[in-house]
Amino acid sequence: MEILTKPYYDPKRVFYVCSYGGCGSKMLVNYLSHFGETEHIHSRKPPLQLTYIGDKQTKNPVYCEWFNDTPVPPSELKHYHVIFIYNNPVRSIYSRFQLDTHLDHIQCPDPNISLSDVLASGQDLYGINEFFDNYTQPDPRRNYPILCVKYGDLFTHLPALNAALGIPSLIHLFPLKQETKRVVDEETKLVTIYQPLIDKMKARPFVFQV
Repeated sequence: MEILTKPYYDPKRVFYVCSYGGCGSKMLVNYLSHFGETEHIHSRKPPLQLTYIGDKQTKNPVYCEWFNDTPVPPSELKHYHVIFIYNNPVRSIYSRFQLDTHLDHIQCPDPNISLSDVLASGQDLYGINEFFDNYTQPDPRRNYPILCVKYGDLFTHLPALNAALGIPSLIHLFPLKQETKRVVDEETKLVTIYQPLIDKMKARPFVFQV
């Protein structure tokens, strides 16, 4: 049986792809899996000391998309890349936030919140602002950097992300953009609620590190 080799795949390299959902994180996980081990993460807050994910290296029950309580040894940190990918929150909400388990998975302050609750209150009851700030604000206590990536620019600026991660730009591996077009009556109301966050995101470069 012929064994196919991938000279660009590094078995020691680990990519942690973090998001609040509806941000292309699964697509990015699939793409980065060509270059190393990947983990898809929905933890709301990144730990100060980088840890493993789910049940890896721990006996305590932890959901498979959350950081656990076992630190990655300092000698291994150089192999880890922590990536936070974010998207326009309105698009993310209509993509993922009405699925039954999603609010539990992203550790929403109240997993029983509905879209109608958000619209009626005029507030970010999902806590997307907090989620975004947790990953994009620098914290000198962290023992690892976080690479923040704007989903909206990914398909035109992917080589810049590759350069930041130290991986080759192989066009035949580039992901294809596939999005569902939606027309929804409530979108204008949600834009009003999330406009400050949308403006904050627009002001950021495609990729930056904290």
